[in-house]
Parts: sequence; structure tokens; C-alpha cells
Amino acid sequence: MHVQTPRLHIIPLTKEQLANYSIPDFSLENSLHVNTIPRIVPEFLANVINNKILPSVTDTSKNYLYYTFWTIISKQENIMVADLCFKGEPNDNGEIEIGYGTYPAFEGKGFMTEAVGEMVRWAFAQANVQSVTAQTDPTNIASQKILEKNNFVEYGRTAENILWRIDK
Repeated sequence: MHVQTPRLHIIPLTKEQLANYSIPDFSLENSLHVNTIPRIVPEFLANVINNKILPSVTDTSKNYLYYTFWTIISKQENIMVADLCFKGEPNDNGEIEIGYGTYPAFEGKGFMTEAVGEMVRWAFAQANVQSVTAQTDPTNIASQKILEKNNFVEYGRTAENILWRIDK
């Protein structure tokens, strides 16, 4: 299964692919049949993958599509340019949260704006999703623009983040 746009393939990683995400041996890229470039996975992210995300993806009572990383591949370059994820299945109000990150070499090219828009469309095609939410650091203007371009609206602030949402 995968989602696509004119420029992108957006592929949910399997349990095995996700387990290889933090290993710098290109096993993930080889399994996806994409060109390779060095990827640095921060230790905190590797820990989140191993201790939180992989157990959820492995739990057969959960829909792994709401827990795994979705990798974003540029069709033209056949290379991974970014990742996104949902932070769990819809809550009782039909809300899911999206998170995302673009690899530094591919920032500013519109990949994430395109991917977030398509993933919101995918989410709204799921019967139990009514809203997609996101959080951004107040200093992360690029992330805020991605959400604004995809019709998210600010609905609140915490001490650390701006809260965003888009409703079906």
C-alpha cells in the first residue's frame, strides 16, 4: 500500500523496515529500492522508534498505519526526502495528530507541503477520522507555513507549541 502525488511516493514502513530505519547500512533504502544517501538518525529518535513506535506497530490489535513512519520518496530522484507519521489511532472525537520532518538537503522544495496535504486527504478518507491536528515550535516558521498552506488553523498555544487543526 502507498499513497502518491505527482512528485512523491508516500510509503508506510513495515515493521521490518521500521526496525532498519536507525541502522546506517542502507538496508531500509535497499528494501525500498531507492537511491542511497547518508541519513543520520538522532539517538532520541532511535529510542522513540525502538521503545514506543515499534511496539505499537507490532501490536496486531492496532492499525499500524497510524503508528509507523511513512517515508516520502521523490519520484524524480528516487530518493527518500522526508518522513511523517500519525501519533496513534483516532481518539473518541475522531482526531489524529500528524508529525513530520524533511531531511535537511531537501528542505524548501515543497515536498512536505505536498505530502502533508495528501496524507490529510488519505486520513479524511478513513471513516473514523474527523480532524487532523499538529503542533509546531513557535520558532519553526517553515513548519507553520506547511500547515497554513494545507488549510490548518491555529487553535491554541501551550508553553512550548502552537496547536493546529483541520477538520473534515
